Amino acid sequence: MKDLTIEFPLDDFEKLISQIGWRTLDEWFMFWTLKKEILSIDKFWDDNVNDDWIWGLALPLLSQAYKFHNNSPDRKIIGISALPGTGKTTLGKWLESISLKLNFKISVISIDDFYLPSDEMELAIMNNPWNVSRGFPGSHSIDLIKDKLLKWKIDGYLNVPVFDKALRNGLGDRSHWREDSPDLLIIEGWFLGVKPLSIDDDNGEKYSPPLSSYESSYRNKIQINLNYYLDIWNMIDQIWHLKPLKFEYMNKWKTNQEKSMAIKRGSSLKDQNLINFLRMLNVSIPQMSFDDINSDVLLMINQERKLISVGLN
Repeated sequence: MKDLTIEFPLDDFEKLISQIGWRTLDEWFMFWTLKKEILSIDKFWDDNVNDDWIWGLALPLLSQAYKFHNNSPDRKIIGISALPGTGKTTLGKWLESISLKLNFKISVISIDDFYLPSDEMELAIMNNPWNVSRGFPGSHSIDLIKDKLLKWKIDGYLNVPVFDKALRNGLGDRSHWREDSPDLLIIEGWFLGVKPLSIDDDNGEKYSPPLSSYESSYRNKIQINLNYYLDIWNMIDQIWHLKPLKFEYMNKWKTNQEKSMAIKRGSSLKDQNLINFLRMLNVSIPQMSFDDINSDVLLMINQERKLISVGLN
């Protein structure tokens, strides 16, 4: 990996590659170098993508999926936990495409595809303190997620809703259902793996502006809602956590994501609606909860989304 612009330490990274199933880092690097013509990097990522993002995240994740497919008799689910705007969607499209060239099939779905239908959603999020239309624990069809994941585990058939965030002038709604028969399933979400706190403790977290009394009480409701997601987390065989050095980086990433969607789709969150949504993302779940995600792989990124560490958690 001498000719690549890699800034994260290689010692922990090599332990990860060894855990996945390669004897040495050089052997793994040679494996993918020989397959470079099928990777189609340019089709999915622009010229600004860093070597570390490809070689530190995309290829190790693909390597894990590849080994699971070849070595495990059971159907495996990999979870990706990453805040909004991190780049999960682009990564997912690439993984789906490249897996086919390796003679197996990955399907990537999002927890957000299981947002409640619009009529049910209105009741579930009614009078939330941020006046948002979706996003926090309690706005998803929990039983539907469990049923669909279990069915796929049993018979390999995947039938899931697809949520389009551009519908209803940016409020979003289910657009259609997706049918597939993947060999491996990846599910992603911004609070994937987060568990409810055992006590109501912010660990001294400070917010600007400070939490209102209504926000504090509503957060208790969200903590209760998180209990219902635990069965889903337990169905996931391995979690990869893409974590920023500072939670606040998410604000810029999410804002840029919405600007991009406005250009591509003509509809997105903006102005006060975007401000409200960012507030919800920042305070609806205590940020300390993201330090306690029981992930198998932890990847730390800086504000420019460059990987600064990659390894087993």
